Amino acid sequence: MKNQFCPDCHRRQFLRRALLGSAGLFTAPGLFAEQLALTPFQTEGPFYPDKLPLDTDNDLVLLNDSLTPSVGEITHLTGQIFNQDGFPARGVVIELWQADAQGCYIHTKGAARGQERDANFQGYGRFLTGSDGRYYFRAIRPVPYGPRTSHYHVAVNTGDKRMLTTQVYDSSQELNKTDRILQSAGDAKTRALLITDFKPLKGSKVGELTANFDIFIGNTPEDPKTDRGRKGPGTGFRPDGKGKGKGKGKG
Repeated sequence: MKNQFCPDCHRRQFLRRALLGSAGLFTAPGLFAEQLALTPFQTEGPFYPDKLPLDTDNDLVLLNDSLTPSVGEITHLTGQIFNQDGFPARGVVIELWQADAQGCYIHTKGAARGQERDANFQGYGRFLTGSDGRYYFRAIRPVPYGPRTSHYHVAVNTGDKRMLTTQVYDSSQELNKTDRILQSAGDAKTRALLITDFKPLKGSKVGELTANFDIFIGNTPEDPKTDRGRKGPGTGFRPDGKGKGKGKGKG
């Protein structure tokens, strides 16, 4: 007999533990602001959804009202977003998109060669922060594909202004050492700002994971023209690292 799994119960239990465990970390506005380093920029890549799914909430594992979860290691991704002065960023929208367990994005050019997209995977979600700047996503552990190491894509927006585009990496991946996009961030200290640990969720009976990634944004919106990797559809790059075309965008 299969174990009965209640996604809502797990999400509520996890959030309760996360909030209680970290409530005292930033009790004063602007605390340690002088020590903060802005989260480095990383290219958006060519696989931002060219058609958003009907469901765009912060649970990428279940699509709409489906009871069938997507394939992959369920990961609870949490964190706080701060302004560069150290205050929590209230009312910002964080977007997250990722490839499914087969390396496929929800994009017309985002299917890995020889693979089909997971029909149960939402692939994209967003979350509006409250006064504490916190966010939460239920996603899957990212997988490597082609030349790329495991990563999430993240964008932070204030109103209609994109404040930060970046990627979040799994510390356990050997491909981190050779991934050209991660390496382009700069020295080891700077790259470390983009890498986080994936740890077993205490008490989970289905192998769920947790990951925490705090984000520090500047006060000036990004200029999309400076992102040479933001090519959109038709670049010729495939998630398996193959394909033809003049575009050089990477996912």
